Formats: sequence, structure tokens, C-alpha cells
Amino acid sequence: MKFVPRTVAIFVALSVTLSLGSNRAAADVKLPPVLSSHMVLQRDAAVPIWGIAAPEEKVTVKFRDQEKTATADAKGKWVVKLDALKAGGPDKLTVTGKNTVVLEDVLVGEVWVGSGQSNMQGSVSGYSKADPGLAKLAEGTYPKIRLSKSGGKWTETTAQTIPSFSAILFAFGVGIQKDLDVPVGLMVGAVGGTPSGYWLSDDAYRSDDACKSVVRKFSETYDFEKVKTAHAAAIVKWEAAVEQAKKDNKTPPAKPAAPVAAGESGGKIGNLYETHIRPMLPYGIRGVVWDQGESGTAINGVDQYTLMGALIRGWRKDFGQDFAFIYIQKASGGGCAWDYADPITDKGEKFAPLPKAVPNDGTYRELHVRIMNYPNTFMATSSDLGPGVHPTNKSGYAARAARVALGAVYAKKIEYYGPVYKSHKVDGEKVRVAFDHIGQGLAFKNGDKLQGFAVAGADGKFEWADATIEGNDVVLSSKVTKPVSVRYAWAANHQWANFFNKDGLPALPFRTDGATK
Repeated sequence: MKFVPRTVAIFVALSVTLSLGSNRAAADVKLPPVLSSHMVLQRDAAVPIWGIAAPEEKVTVKFRDQEKTATADAKGKWVVKLDALKAGGPDKLTVTGKNTVVLEDVLVGEVWVGSGQSNMQGSVSGYSKADPGLAKLAEGTYPKIRLSKSGGKWTETTAQTIPSFSAILFAFGVGIQKDLDVPVGLMVGAVGGTPSGYWLSDDAYRSDDACKSVVRKFSETYDFEKVKTAHAAAIVKWEAAVEQAKKDNKTPPAKPAAPVAAGESGGKIGNLYETHIRPMLPYGIRGVVWDQGESGTAINGVDQYTLMGALIRGWRKDFGQDFAFIYIQKASGGGCAWDYADPITDKGEKFAPLPKAVPNDGTYRELHVRIMNYPNTFMATSSDLGPGVHPTNKSGYAARAARVALGAVYAKKIEYYGPVYKSHKVDGEKVRVAFDHIGQGLAFKNGDKLQGFAVAGADGKFEWADATIEGNDVVLSSKVTKPVSVRYAWAANHQWANFFNKDGLPALPFRTDGATK
């Protein structure tokens, strides 16, 4: 893992995450809550340890055979970085100035942050009744897994702490801990029903060039004055409706939401970041597991793809680390599964015949798939895991995310994607499509033929294509005599698309006539 020194970011975090308290307390060495007994420190990387003390006070941090010193600045802030650590423990960490703080039972291993909205917030107790796999995991004992919420103190993983913790992050942690056989630390900060615009700092949003660009473009066609005039008229009608509802003894209608300028939000940009993520900074981590998207961005004119780029870059800058970012594909479900007997995919939607007309409603799904094109960013495919805004199969979703972590982040010899479009070549009336992530080979499952591909000519009218697997390619033919463009599963729901690799992972939807790549 690459760790980038970010002294400024560390000191900004200090001012937020530490409470100076009384003058007497300010003279003592003090650590933020996230540095506590039972914590897990990130292995194989420089590890920040930080806090406050009296101005100009010398502070010494001891851990294992290392001893690091720092001098508090004029505001009492200090930080040291431990040299890269090997997995293991437990060990004791001491911080000494005028007083000594002792942290017991400190482990070293892998640290992951889980964030997003309700699907990440949802607890083990809330989902275990509908998820036998999760219920079984919750019955286990995990002395090498530790838990922290929103930058708070770490706890051991016990029968008392497991039920209230994030179901998906807990199951994810169990999965990677079992395979890696090292301690795992899990930090969660998630709130249901929240947009991505509340989960990056205000500065990260406003300083992001891509966000500025899309706002400028949106502003060219967004008449804010016209919108405000329309809102004023709507308020007049609403007030009349309220009065009428009172006379009729009925529930009054909701007040029309106030209009928002281009690039702004009706809520406070960054408020959840400040509450739940800032207190973690600059803790050493391996990566983030993100489950959010249903609530969009809540920033007028800024789409999820663009905003997530700003969020990922902003978090990495503030943590001072180029960590891995794994996100759960949205929308959940929508596709058939390879194996309905597998507990990971047993909630997958049933295979369906091709619709007569080629669908043209894949924009929302494509928007989320594109996020994986950001550097060191990976998607946990969910189209075959079961549908719904709140899928019940949290252990399955966690297992898929853990598979991505093991294959993409830890370089285990395991395929973590289904076939991903690479290129295509027109050969007369046929099209040959090449793919990455072949795995053990290309395949189809369900039905008696490969289906879900469509071809269009220069007129952009798509027709279903006959598809044949030839080695590592798919060859398409259709009644389009001069093919130009190809699409696969480009629809909001695509239970009829049955292209996989032999590892059992579904191919990702794509189109060659749009913005997929």
C-alpha cells in the first residue's frame, strides 16, 4: 500500500477529533477516541499516531521495538508515524509526555472502513433472521476481529458487540480474516437514506475540477430564476390547499421543497463526513467498502459518477493514503444467477426470456458501473445477488465484496469480475467482441443459448443478435448488415442476459455507443 505524507490533513483532523477539555486536561497527553485499547493497526505501512499535549511538550510513542518522538506545536498538536509493522499481537502501546497513556491489547493486521447508507448501516441483528448465513457467522467467535463505530473507541468482537454492528461489514471482515489469517479491524460510519453529497467534505467537493465542470455545463440550461418563480407560484397553491385541508379536516399536503441553485444542495454538503469520517482521520487503513447510491448525490446537477470521483479523491487526500475503494454495484439485483443453490446467489432473480424489443433504459445502471474506472477502485457485482432497495442477503453481498478484496487488493489467485468488455471488431456482417476477466473461460447459463447482446447500424436502431462463444471472444450476427455498435444487458433489469465466466460471475453490462469506458 502506498502511504502519502499529509501533515496538513493530519493536523486538520486533530482539531476536529480531539477535545481539549479543561486547561488542566490540555496539559496532559491525550489521544483521540479512535486510538484506543483493542484497536488494529494497519500492517506493512507507516502508521500515524497522533494527539494533543501541552504546547512544545515532547511526546514519546513506544510500540514493540519502536520508539518515536514528536514535539507538540503551539496549539498542542503532535503526530508520529510508526515504521511499517508486521501482523500479529496483542501488544501494548504507550504514549508518554508529562503523563503516560497506555493502550492494551493492540493488534496489527488489515483495517477497512465501511460507509454509505442503510445497506451498510443495517445491523447483524436486523438482518440475521432473514439471512441464515449471517446468523451462522454471528454465532462464531472472532478474537482477531475488532470493531469501531464512527471513529469511536475499539471493542472486541463478542456476542454483545456483534448484533449492533454493520451486517455487511462484519461479514466482509469475517471473510477476509479467514482467508488472510491476520487480525482485521473494521470501522463503520453509515447513515440510512443519505446521499453521497453529504459524505465528502465541502472542500473536496468545491475544489474538484470534474464537479466544477459538470456544474458549469448544467448551469447553461438551468434557469434558476424561472425555477424560483415556479416555486413561488407553487407555494401560493400549497397555502390554499393547506387552508382547504383544514376546512375539510384532512391532512395538509407537503410543502414544496425550496429550489436549489446549480451545484448546491438542499442539505449541508459534507455534514455526515464531518460527523462520521473526520474522527477517523488519519488512521492507517487498507481500504473502504462503500454501499450507497440509491439516494444519489443531492447536489443539483452533479451525477453520482462525477461526485463519487470527488469523494474517492477527497477521502484519499484526507487519509493521506492511496487506499483501495470497493463499492457495491447499484442497482441491486436485476440479473439472473449462475447457481441458485449457492447461498451467495440463491436470491438471484430467475432467468427470463428476451423481451421482444431491445430495452433502452440502462443509463442508471451504467452510471454506477463506470465508477470502477477510477484508479484503484473496484465494484462488487450485485446483479446476481438478489433485488430490492434493502436486499436481505447481506452475507452474500459481503462475500462478493470480500472476493473482490482478495482478488483485486490482496492479489489472491481468484477471479473477482465476470467478463468485462475490452474491444470489438466488425468483420463483414458479424462483430467479434473481446473481453477481460475471462477467468476459467466464457460461458452461458440458463436457457439453451447465449443471449442479451444487441447490434445496431449507423441508424442506432438496435436488434437482438445471435451470439456464439469462440474461445475468449463472442461472435455476433443479426439482421443488421452493416453493424456499428454493440450492447449487452443495457437495461435497468436484465434477467434475460445470461453471459458469465465459468467462475460463475455475471458479465458486466456495456454499450460501445456511449460512456461505458
